[in-house]
Amino acid sequence: MSYQLPADCYNEIIEYLEEDKHTLHSCLLVDRLLCGISVKILWRNIWNFKSYYQKRPLKVTSSILSTLIACLPNESKELLYINKIFISTPTSKPPLFNYAAFCKVLLTHKIIRLVVDFFEAKPSTSSLSIKDRNYLVVNEIIKMFTNQIYSLEKLTCYCSNINFSFTHFPGVRNLSELCCNSNFPSNFFHQLSQVCHNLQSISIEFSNDISNELIELISLQNNLRNLNLIAFDLNWANIIPALTKHSNTITKLHIYSGNDNSPLSFINSFSNLQEIAFTFFDENDYEDFSNLQHANFPKLQILKFPSLCPNPEHVMNFLEHNGQTLKYFYTSESDKALRLSVAKFCPNLRRLFVIFKNDELDVLKTILCSCQNLEGIKIQCGKRFLTQKQVLETIVNHSPNNFCELKIYNIGKKSDLSQEDLESFLINWNNRTPKKLLRLIIIKNEGHHNDFDDYEENMKIINKYESFGTIKFMTKRSYEEEKDEEEDYYFYYHY
Repeated sequence: MSYQLPADCYNEIIEYLEEDKHTLHSCLLVDRLLCGISVKILWRNIWNFKSYYQKRPLKVTSSILSTLIACLPNESKELLYINKIFISTPTSKPPLFNYAAFCKVLLTHKIIRLVVDFFEAKPSTSSLSIKDRNYLVVNEIIKMFTNQIYSLEKLTCYCSNINFSFTHFPGVRNLSELCCNSNFPSNFFHQLSQVCHNLQSISIEFSNDISNELIELISLQNNLRNLNLIAFDLNWANIIPALTKHSNTITKLHIYSGNDNSPLSFINSFSNLQEIAFTFFDENDYEDFSNLQHANFPKLQILKFPSLCPNPEHVMNFLEHNGQTLKYFYTSESDKALRLSVAKFCPNLRRLFVIFKNDELDVLKTILCSCQNLEGIKIQCGKRFLTQKQVLETIVNHSPNNFCELKIYNIGKKSDLSQEDLESFLINWNNRTPKKLLRLIIIKNEGHHNDFDDYEENMKIINKYESFGTIKFMTKRSYEEEKDEEEDYYFYYHY
């Protein structure tokens, strides 16, 4: 006798497949029950299937867009028809599901990208200009989402000429993450401030003018935790009081700026910070960091300087006060004293990226011996830096017991590692006690294709030790790694 689990059980099981899109698609074909559950999970964040930098296949673009067009209300379809904008739908029958209602993430730049890519491949016969045609399609799709989404968690919108009406957007009350420009019409922020008081994450790209309505929206939040601030030539005076109002709840702060007047001293009041990242492009931008060098953040775990670094002496003072709690430190600064201070002040690090010059093998050894909780490290090799052979030998002989991930970014045009060196490293790693699977990641410099994994014999060696369970090997392109290390705070596409 057949037995079927309750729907709640299936739902719990399929939830675990959220990141496995291939298996989720397979579930669509099992039966009506699993199809309904899988569709809801797939459409929860339909945009989360490809990096922006990897252009999706036209088949995927057309499939998503045609499904969205099929879901449009009749008045929107009629408007497109009148303007001779023809986008075929999967079937002439109404859709089986109200797909738009399942969405919890609305990324307007992804919708724009979807429409632009589609029409680049399939030009329309519309009499409208390309810009007006794209604008019309995008806005009708967004209008549908705002009317039908019943529980929105994230809204990303950097294109200020998109029409939003939060009056008829019931799902926005549940919004927890907002990413936008500050130059939206003041009514945009006013309407949001009337219904959204529980934002946990705000990412804003600031222009010169900051409306009172935006300041009010920030001030009215009850439990704001994450702040991403992108600011160029900004007068910070008006916005700082609204930010410091949340000094007790903010745990994650990223400032991305090209303003040499960027004030950082206000951060002193954020006593519960767990993560700080500063991305500046001029050394003068860090002038105010001197006011933070002796600040105390007792819960700080992550500190990043993805681009330029402040005065090394100031950073060393900062590490002296806050290094004990740090678990991840990232800086491209080439100061040797700063690197040695990591070993001295940050004994509990788990992940690290610093620069080692070709005569600083002893510094790497010192850090590995001092930071006994270290699990992963990213190292640049080639040219004036350490060689891949030096790095592998040092890692296998001096890394702590829990070490399990090595990222090598080779900026040279050719690998210095021989087959013998590679196999010797893998044999020694396989014989380590305790035995630990190593994730070995090669970050490829764009245009360079002569790293050790580009040679057939080397890959045979790697595959052999993967089969032994010694390593897990993978490669990344440099832009993907950059995206991993420095969050992609904002993107907007002009159309």
